[in-house]
Amino acid sequence: MIRLARPDDVPFIHRMIGELAEYEKEPESATATEEDIRTALFGPEAAVYGHVAEHVGEDGEVEPAGIALWFLNFSTWTGKHGVYLEDLYVRPHLRGHGYGLALLRRLAEICVERGYTRLEWSVLDWNTPAIDFYAALGSTPMDGWTVRRLDGDALHALGSQND
Repeated sequence: MIRLARPDDVPFIHRMIGELAEYEKEPESATATEEDIRTALFGPEAAVYGHVAEHVGEDGEVEPAGIALWFLNFSTWTGKHGVYLEDLYVRPHLRGHGYGLALLRRLAEICVERGYTRLEWSVLDWNTPAIDFYAALGSTPMDGWTVRRLDGDALHALGSQND
């Protein structure tokens, strides 16, 4: 089952972000607190959306299996919004049950329902299992594009300059 994230999911979501950062070999970069996540998803200016995949065990007990965190982007070329998937993570012991596919399918449904023209995300170039999974869905790499980031001291230096 895929459902919208609820405020009581924040501790789980925060934990999954930490596990994803560990998997991506950058645990020190995941500095968000539970309160940061709560504000981003449920605060007065919330601009991030979340979905949770739930697993029903043989004993009937429900446990969260994975998350998809996303936000709206915009294409000036199509004049339409799209979805940017920031994080997709399924707990290791529940992989292979279709939760990643179900989360992506839900985001694609949102795009179709709302007339959004794109569902986009980034994947690390060494993450072959994820790349293969995404390719099997029909996604295409954006060859010729390089992701750029401005953060930390460089961000502050540029943002603090006066004309």
